[in-house]
Formats: sequence, structure tokens, C-alpha cells
Amino acid sequence: MNTVKTAMLIAGMTALFMGVGLLIGGPRGMMVALAIAVATNLFAYWNADKMVLRMHHAREVDAASAPDFHRLVADLASRAGLPMPRVFVIDNDQPNAFATGRNPENAAVAATTGLLSRLSRDEIAGVMAHELAHVQNRDTLTMTVTATLAGAISMLGNFAFFFGGSSSDNRNPLGFVGVLLAMIVAPLAAMIVQMAVSRTREYSADRRGAEICGNPRALASALARIAESAGRTVNYDAERNPATAHMFIINPLSGQRMDGLFSTHPDTQNRIDALLAMEAGTGGGFSAAPRSAFGAGLDHAAGTRGLRRPGGSVPASRPRSRRGPWG
Repeated sequence: MNTVKTAMLIAGMTALFMGVGLLIGGPRGMMVALAIAVATNLFAYWNADKMVLRMHHAREVDAASAPDFHRLVADLASRAGLPMPRVFVIDNDQPNAFATGRNPENAAVAATTGLLSRLSRDEIAGVMAHELAHVQNRDTLTMTVTATLAGAISMLGNFAFFFGGSSSDNRNPLGFVGVLLAMIVAPLAAMIVQMAVSRTREYSADRRGAEICGNPRALASALARIAESAGRTVNYDAERNPATAHMFIINPLSGQRMDGLFSTHPDTQNRIDALLAMEAGTGGGFSAAPRSAFGAGLDHAAGTRGLRRPGGSVPASRPRSRRGPWG
């Protein structure tokens, strides 16, 4: 199913490229746009993951440079039955994370230093399990290709401002109106493309991530903490590359509270409610995570202030150290 979705996405993006090219430069512009689309699609398939990691200045870590974090991801991947992904850290104070790669054999997961310093070990495990769920569900190819092509469409719209209709033998059929349409429609289309990757994939990744880490409440607590901090901490790399926003576990952009028609993520509270309902429905019956990877387990009262639970409220939390699980 994901292969079909990816093929449909690429076909739709190619048609959109050609349409914008027609508006900018007529038939010749359409053919140039087709050539750009083909080249971009090929590049995105093979290199989009590297490009996205570079956009966010991610640095790869291993068992020597980040032993605890690397071991945590390795244990989670083993629990999920996945090959060990490459592990990256992003020097950014906003707590967040994403996964990328065209398949599980070529996957990578990335977490910010803000995530590693502000969340508990169990919460970090829940977040990384969510990202590994995206890898297992093969969402990462669609997500990464979408990010690259959405950025390319926005770039094509910017070209319209400088080059649209400038040549008399290559004029678009709608004249200056066509150029204006390309300038306005292209960025909007890039936003729609991000939304085309169904928001239901986040619920699916939440559920599978909770199964992998064995603790739905830990992931729910992590979502609440990330959403709260993301609203107060600017992620400058994400702001410069908004086409990658849908890849993160929580929207990293400053306008993230727009949870309506143009949101790239489901409402965070809805996700939290689903996870707490999942825990209530199973009675916490998932197998416990290995102690060597996740410590002594999440204190169910700690870190849950503000979480709502179907049929009742969660006890207030006590203050938690902001040093994170590894200082």
C-alpha cells in the first residue's frame, strides 16, 4: 500500500511540476519542469534522507560517542524486529525527533539534544519507538520524498517571480495572471503535499510505538512535554525548511497550533487520549521493556500534568529534573 501511495505521490508531483511550468513559461516551461521533476524524483528516492539530515545539521553517533542513546535505539530495533538504523543527534534545544530513509535497511533516526536532555529515559524510548514504527510501517520513504518535492515546488514558485513570462517566445497561456497563479499556488500546493501524507499514520505509529516500548503512557507523556516545549522554543532549521515539518513527531514550526485543515499533524491531545485509552483497554498489559535499556520504568504520576484521560484525570506530577536521563 505504501508503494502505491508513493507512486501516486510522485505521479501527482510530476503533474504539478508540469502545470506550474506551463503557467510560468508555456509549453517550453512545461517540458523544462518535466525534466526537473524527473531529476528531482530520482534524486529524492536515493538521496532525500541525506538531504533532510543535512538540512537539520544532524551528526551521526555510534556506540562510542553516545553509548546510552545508541544502545536504547538498538534495543528498541531488536524488539521491533528491525535492522539497526543509523542514529543521529541534532544540536537543537527544541525537543523533537524524526525518522528517514527509503526502507528499513537504509533507515535513520534523529533526536534533538533538547529531547535527550529534557525527557526521561522511558519518554525518550517512547519517542524513538514511535520513529521506528514509521520505519516498520515504511512511512519514511513517503515522508522523505514528500519533504524534498514540496521544497522543490516552492522553489519552482519562486522562479516564477524572477523568470515568469520574461521571454516573448515562451509566454505562458495566461500571461502575467499565470505567473501570479504559479507564485501563489506553488507554496500552497507544497503545503497540501505535506498533508497528502495521511495524518492517520501518526496514530498508527503511536500505537505501534507504544507496543514496541511497552509503555503507552510514557509516549503520551513525551508527546505532552514535546508539544509544550516546541511551542516555546524556535527550531530555526525547521523554520528555514518548513517542507520537512511533517516528518517530526510534533510539528516543530512556530505556527503549530493551526490544527485545522492545514495541519500536518493530528491534535496532540487526541493522540494522548488515544494512548491513554490504549493503556486502559489493555490494563498496561504490554511486556515490560528491558531494564538495561529503559531504567526502572516510568513513574506513572510523574511527567503527566495536563494529560487528560477518558473518564477521569491523571494525578498531578511532582517536579522532574531537567537534566535528562544522561546528564
